[in-house]
Amino acid sequence: MKHYKTIIIGFGKGGKTLAAALANQGHEVAIIEQSKMMYGGTCPNIGCIPTKALVHYSKLSQLKDLVTHEDKAVEYRIAIEKKTNLTSALRHKNFDNLDSKENVTVYTGKASFVSPHEISINIDEEIKVIYGENIYINTGATPIIPNIEGIHDSEYVYTSTTLMELSVLPKRMLILGAGYIGLEFASMYAGFGSEIIVLDANLELISREDRDIAQVVQDTLEKKGIEFCLGAKVQSIHDTEQGVVVTYHDTDNTVHELYADAVLLATGRKPNTEGLQLQNAGVAVTERGAVQVDERLQTTVPHIYAMGDVVGGLQFTYISLDDQRIIVDNMLGKKKRTTRDRINVPYSVFMDPPLSRVGLSEAEALAKGYETKIAVMQAAVIPRAKLMEESEGMLKAIVDAKTNKIIGCSLFCAESHEMINIVQIAMETGQDYTFLRDHIFTHPTMSESLNDLFQLIQ
Repeated sequence: MKHYKTIIIGFGKGGKTLAAALANQGHEVAIIEQSKMMYGGTCPNIGCIPTKALVHYSKLSQLKDLVTHEDKAVEYRIAIEKKTNLTSALRHKNFDNLDSKENVTVYTGKASFVSPHEISINIDEEIKVIYGENIYINTGATPIIPNIEGIHDSEYVYTSTTLMELSVLPKRMLILGAGYIGLEFASMYAGFGSEIIVLDANLELISREDRDIAQVVQDTLEKKGIEFCLGAKVQSIHDTEQGVVVTYHDTDNTVHELYADAVLLATGRKPNTEGLQLQNAGVAVTERGAVQVDERLQTTVPHIYAMGDVVGGLQFTYISLDDQRIIVDNMLGKKKRTTRDRINVPYSVFMDPPLSRVGLSEAEALAKGYETKIAVMQAAVIPRAKLMEESEGMLKAIVDAKTNKIIGCSLFCAESHEMINIVQIAMETGQDYTFLRDHIFTHPTMSESLNDLFQLIQ
């Protein structure tokens, strides 16, 4: 049985970065990935990179001049080919970066625990068992498939992963789920020219956001032709000769049928622990099925750690990367870093325009007892937005009235995914809101609108 100082299960952002870091310290490392199509993890293969690439392609100017669905479908097919070539190149680069290291062994197969130190790898139906002094779980998350009649039998039902492999542009697509993933895909495919209807059982859109922001998001997407059916409880999905029909009940319990040629499941993702046989190692999981870890990402077994989406919480690539930093610091560094250090984590939803936020919403701030100062500004007044002809959206800032510290910011506007990092840095460094109000930005840029936004704080 081959012995390793380190075994990493999963080739995601945290796993691959940790493998390189430990290998550079002289550790003998084994990294296991169940699919040759997933070297590098979710982000470069089925997540951040391919979706953002398609968002970019859907906004290209030549699409705006096309009238027929057939012409738009050609551009869509070209975009899918570009996306596929991009992810393929990244995947090979990720593999080569580790495979080229003398003390790293890459195994491609399904891993499962035999004991606290032994890992079984199913490689093309052959079993290989290896031993690890320390083991790290980085297996990510997988789409949630809701319990809906006919969902497993339909040929027209897709997840966010499988939809991006479809080379034929749907004329009409139903999206089940109006969360961040659903809205991102709705905006993207509407940009390509698909007719989009979004169904969600909730009565409010993106309930985590303030109602004024959520309303502007909904209004903006509706201007793009996206239709929302909120309070819709899907009962069944059935294929027909022409495509697929989705049956749902509205809030009055009235039955409706919608026809389409594609259905996207955007109902969330769950930690991917299936088949790991964690019980053989004594590793506990939470009620939601995530690997249970402490603030240093240690599981209930001292030499086994977990990182990234598999531990639950925020499912972002940059969180997985920071998890890796915490592990490395506690193994090789000063043992000071923990997950408690992460206070103001920004996020972006890559709709058109993107929605980005950091800190508390106004509703959350009030619930926590803050006395607040609020600034709200329309994106249409920003010179840069006007010249780019991307003037949809709204900006909102929340400030603690007693301390003048920024406690939250929501930006629904062009380039908000870049701007939000500036706000986050100001928050992390403890700046008063006046720091951004009076800061010198280049002109004309979207970031200089932070001057105007925080000028509105009174």
